[in-house]
Amino acid sequence: MRTSLFLLFCAFAASAADNQLTPEEKKAGWHLLFDGASLKGWIDPAKQIIPGNAWAIDHGSLKTVPKPTVREDLLTAETYADFELTFDWKVAPGGNTGVKYRIQDTIFIDETRHSNKKFEEMVGREYSSHPSDRKTLKPGSPNQVYVVGYEMQLIDNERHPDAKRDQRHTTGALYSMIAPQRTDAAKPAGEWNTGRIVAKGQHFEHWINGIKVLEGNLDDPAVAAGAAKRWGPAPKVQELLSHPKPVGRLSLQHHEDEAWFKNIKVRKLPAAGR
Repeated sequence: MRTSLFLLFCAFAASAADNQLTPEEKKAGWHLLFDGASLKGWIDPAKQIIPGNAWAIDHGSLKTVPKPTVREDLLTAETYADFELTFDWKVAPGGNTGVKYRIQDTIFIDETRHSNKKFEEMVGREYSSHPSDRKTLKPGSPNQVYVVGYEMQLIDNERHPDAKRDQRHTTGALYSMIAPQRTDAAKPAGEWNTGRIVAKGQHFEHWINGIKVLEGNLDDPAVAAGAAKRWGPAPKVQELLSHPKPVGRLSLQHHEDEAWFKNIKVRKLPAAGR
């Protein structure tokens, strides 16, 4: 009985530690980005023109809501230059999500205004001439807010077709630009993983469950080549990703699939070169 009570206490203590900073983390300069109960520190979709409902708080985690009125990422209120970010994440079987950083811009797209156009063409047209307006969106119209930035891909490697397409779309990749050096670090879909992103100057690192799966530089020719290959129909977007501003928001991606995030912590790092 005593052993059972001890194990129960340990389970409770582990649960209670979610979405909190330890004294050591506070001393090291970490800040909590999610308190487990509110959207403090984030741009709340529900407070936008045409309130959105793409995100919910679910048992101490941030969760994507399928088929929202406006499909949009959850963006931080603050911007970051050099930083270290840690977070726990999981996706439903067959799911797809990601964490974006060094975000350059956001683009609202009312898809009813872009008949028979590929996605990249829609984004390019919106960035050039802004035909869509969230204020005038008709109820039920398919739409989204696209976030232009660099993405650490988080996906069900075993089931999602994007992951099977090529390794630049597997968990840990710099999405559509650089494949991870390890593809076996993530746990199966439905289980919690820990992610970590370090960005310092042009240098970045992607970590999954304590394993560095990718290390590289945002000025690598492969990044420019990836941007050119995907964003040729949207040259202004290609330019943003080829010559980025060194500071931007962070975001949790809504990719229509169910995904969860918790224990999101960030600390700013001294500027590269200091």
